[in-house]
Amino acid sequence: MGVIRSFKDGIGFFLQGLRWVARNPGWWLFGLIPALIVFVLYAAGLYFLGVNAGELADWMTPFADGWAEAARNTFRFLVGVVVFGAGLVLAVVTFAAVTLVLGEPFYEKLSEKVEESYGGVPRGHELPLWRSILRSIKDSLVTLGYVLLFTIPLFFLGFVPVIGQTVVPVLGALVSGFFLTVELTALAMERRGLARKSRFAVLRANRATALGFGVLLFLLFLIPLGAVIAMPAAVAGAAVMVRVRLAPVPPPGTLAPGAVPPSSPPPGRLPPRAF
Repeated sequence: MGVIRSFKDGIGFFLQGLRWVARNPGWWLFGLIPALIVFVLYAAGLYFLGVNAGELADWMTPFADGWAEAARNTFRFLVGVVVFGAGLVLAVVTFAAVTLVLGEPFYEKLSEKVEESYGGVPRGHELPLWRSILRSIKDSLVTLGYVLLFTIPLFFLGFVPVIGQTVVPVLGALVSGFFLTVELTALAMERRGLARKSRFAVLRANRATALGFGVLLFLLFLIPLGAVIAMPAAVAGAAVMVRVRLAPVPPPGTLAPGAVPPSSPPPGRLPPRAF
């Protein structure tokens, strides 16, 4: 029961982020800019992959050259579908990372604005922009390595009858969702001085919440333009989730002057919580 409730809480944090950008449409438009640029690049790449999926399937299956035509064509069609599906999943998983790297100044400002509305921004761990971008690239590459560690075996399991069409998509959504949460919570956690290993530890300790947040986003990102539209809300929801559920109370002196600590609600307001 606790796992299900935590999973629902993760979904609720995204809905809180969606509600925040709905109340602040200017910031939603602000957050669309880098997401739209990356979407155009990814759409071009997926179009190229789709157009050439058949040729890639032929190249990958030379052993099927001697099969009967019907069996060979059917098998290679399925291989082409799996290849395109793998490319689509990889695009979904890496979209947030690439968008956050290219749009670092945009999403940093958006994430800070969300925290300001909840009482104050933790201070004391700021880095120059160029160092922040370099660290973001490094962390994203490490995260991509973990993603491939899981998705490559799942890719080959996708060829197994029944399991490949039932169990594998579910596992793929869980893995992809978790690492989407890893990427999206990085801004707010780095603001609190949490390095990559510490961030992973926090998310593993709150795995169900992280999955609820990330799996919903993974499914939304599969919808055409869903990633673009949802990205500002995802950044906002991640900031709320880190502040309310994941991050420790910052030490004294790390908040802006006059700000309310994250553990305390602003005067006259109830503490923010997941649905």
